[in-house]
Amino acid sequence: MKLGSGFGWLWAAYAVSTYGTWTAFGAFPLLAVRVLHSSAFAVSLLEAAGLAVAAVVAIPLGPWVAHRPKRPVMVATDLSRFVATASVPVAYLLGVLTYGQLLVVAVTCGAAGIAFGAASGAYLKHLVPGGRLLVANARFEGTSWVATAVGPPVGGALVGLLGPVVTVAADALSYLLSAFAVRRIRGDDVAAPRAAGARLTGADLVRGWRFIRHDRVLRRLFLNSVLVGGLIMATAPLLAVLLLGDYHLPAWQYGLAFGVPALGGLVGARLSAPLVRRHGRHRVMIVSGWLRAVFPLGLAFVGPGVSGLLTVIVVEALLITCMGVFNPIHATERLRRTPPDHAAQVLTAWSVSSRLTQAVLMLAWGVLATRVGPLAAITVSGVLLLATPLLLPRPEPGRGPEADAAPGGQRAVGAPR
Repeated sequence: MKLGSGFGWLWAAYAVSTYGTWTAFGAFPLLAVRVLHSSAFAVSLLEAAGLAVAAVVAIPLGPWVAHRPKRPVMVATDLSRFVATASVPVAYLLGVLTYGQLLVVAVTCGAAGIAFGAASGAYLKHLVPGGRLLVANARFEGTSWVATAVGPPVGGALVGLLGPVVTVAADALSYLLSAFAVRRIRGDDVAAPRAAGARLTGADLVRGWRFIRHDRVLRRLFLNSVLVGGLIMATAPLLAVLLLGDYHLPAWQYGLAFGVPALGGLVGARLSAPLVRRHGRHRVMIVSGWLRAVFPLGLAFVGPGVSGLLTVIVVEALLITCMGVFNPIHATERLRRTPPDHAAQVLTAWSVSSRLTQAVLMLAWGVLATRVGPLAAITVSGVLLLATPLLLPRPEPGRGPEADAAPGGQRAVGAPR
């Protein structure tokens, strides 16, 4: 189904920047560990900073983007990320790279990513007719999974051959190419009028949290997703320290460990709708929700060498496959229970809470790792995850099996970042 040349250029912008980002996966932790000899807490702080800033700036950036033409915003944020990211290889080659610079770059890219995501999402709705949005989003989703699988191994190989900053340079170039692709889009733009009710304020976020709190199913889904996401993300910097620092895993193997399992997400997403049609939405959500909480505990058995690498690959593949099944059902249930006039408030409150929780838990687990070691801290996260399925929603009284088994596997795919 043809979606027009404008969509083609927007898709190209998303694809090139996504491949650049995943090719540079783990580059900052690698530089922090191998070049700057940073501690586990410092690496966790580096990863958490972008998440925390993204949450803090979500409120003022939302209205700012809404009232401006979207293509210039996307170009400006791409160029901002290009300049910030390109400064890293330049500083490295000059011998002046510091941890503080990595922190500033992470914060800058996180804030610019928020603005780009808001602008590109609004522009996608303007660019593509409503009946074709699912097709458009499916293309973005497929691109994301393939980039996740291919990027890290390629990036790891490049680091092994050409040095630790080559993938950062490639990521910087991807933002420049993304800006070029956005500039190639022709036609009119979109900007919301400056009406009093059009602004996204702090009161809007409060109303979103209030709506979540008063809906029993949404409340339990919210608590489950925020805690699971936070506990899983808290271990990401520690795995980098463990594998790259303690176990001296080559960069290409580190990339392989996180690239190959991403294919499980593609498999899980394709299985989600058929499983719901066969077994019912609630049953599939509960089973996949339990499994995604059980498998991370396998990381407690990660050791050095090939066996440790295989353990990470197997555990991550099982986890991501379960997430691929669970996430579309979770997203569909969330949208189904949220009326259109509350969707922006609920989704924004959800996003802000998730990012802040991830940032706080990353820092907390960084502190924990300095006391007990990365592997022990990762094990603690795995144990705590075992309790999170208790927060999943229970079957609603009076809901027949026909309603529960109704097709609901279509994922509310996010707009391009």
